[in-house]
Amino acid sequence: MREVLPELLAWWRQGRPVGMATVVATWRSAPRPAGASMLLGPDGEAVGSVSGGCVEGAVYELSQEVVESSRPVLQRYGVSDDDAFAVGLTCGGILDVFVERVDPGSFPDLAAVAADIESQRPVAVCTIIEHPDPAELGRRLIVRPEPEPEPGPASTVPSGPGEPAGQATPSTPFGSARMIDAVTDDARGLLAAGRSETLTYGPDGERRGEGMRVFVAAYAPKPRMLVFGAIDFAAAVARIGVFLGYRVTVCDARPVFATRSRFAEADEVVVDWPHRYLAAQAEAGAIDSRTVLAVLTHDPKFDVPLLKVALRLPAVAYIGAMGSRRTHDDRLVRLREAGLTEDELARLSSPIGLDLGARTPEETAVSIAAEVIALRWGGDGGRLGEREGPIHHTAPR
Repeated sequence: MREVLPELLAWWRQGRPVGMATVVATWRSAPRPAGASMLLGPDGEAVGSVSGGCVEGAVYELSQEVVESSRPVLQRYGVSDDDAFAVGLTCGGILDVFVERVDPGSFPDLAAVAADIESQRPVAVCTIIEHPDPAELGRRLIVRPEPEPEPGPASTVPSGPGEPAGQATPSTPFGSARMIDAVTDDARGLLAAGRSETLTYGPDGERRGEGMRVFVAAYAPKPRMLVFGAIDFAAAVARIGVFLGYRVTVCDARPVFATRSRFAEADEVVVDWPHRYLAAQAEAGAIDSRTVLAVLTHDPKFDVPLLKVALRLPAVAYIGAMGSRRTHDDRLVRLREAGLTEDELARLSSPIGLDLGARTPEETAVSIAAEVIALRWGGDGGRLGEREGPIHHTAPR
């Protein structure tokens, strides 16, 4: 929903019904991940995509029916037959698509959810997509993280318009307390991991039961990419980081280089010693297992203190450092002298990036991004044309 939210919210505020189709589960080489959405606008507009074009026509027609009937539908699309125009996925994948009508009556909390997403506040939308009772389909539970305990008198901080922090509230009636408790607990786990998933329960939320499926769309804040070193390569890395959906920070201790004019596409530009900034961010809880660190300074006075902090962080997605092999070898000597262990050094990707033969800043940025993507999804950077088996990987958990 995130990618179609501006259009959806605009029509919602106008009180106009919209058909929304969402991928809720995939198998094999399905082209779009769980959470991808397509809208059928009130004037017949199609916004977004659920399959990259394979089944959009069929989903469009189904969305028309759902808007007219107000009855949600869970539809599975699989491999197409020999007819190239058959409804199916020519890639060989399978996906489940949940189609529903969205309007202020069916989704009264959309504005609050949109405000959370826009403000980078974690929120999960849990929707019943399968149930023995058809009347339960489409019911929602909005889940936010539990508030951190504070000393002194209890207090709550608004997490969205009209919603206390940490509260789980049904957008429409959601069933028993047991059902709400079970889905809330699981949704908070997925929200912490930044992962959307379909969960299975008994009809009343029984943990080991079957019959009810709930799609949890987890809208965690964007993952962070911290780029250290305000050089020309950093500008290209910042651009591709933003393109990939990261919240990008460029940090350098030299104010003459770390300027907004040089890094206009970055979300923020910080003038500070890199190791000091990273340590402060870690202390503030602003670094997590999705964070990407790109160290581009290739200068020992910056690199060694910074990597000493970075390589001892409990969990980050990627730590890469730029430099020639000679620079890399010298850096390892200095890091060992600084007390880092071999296990800590093994977390470092250096020289940074995949071997694409890159030379320009833009090509190098693609190389770095490719390594980040490969590590995220378990790829190895080989040529797909020389491989057999599935194209898409499942992210390691």
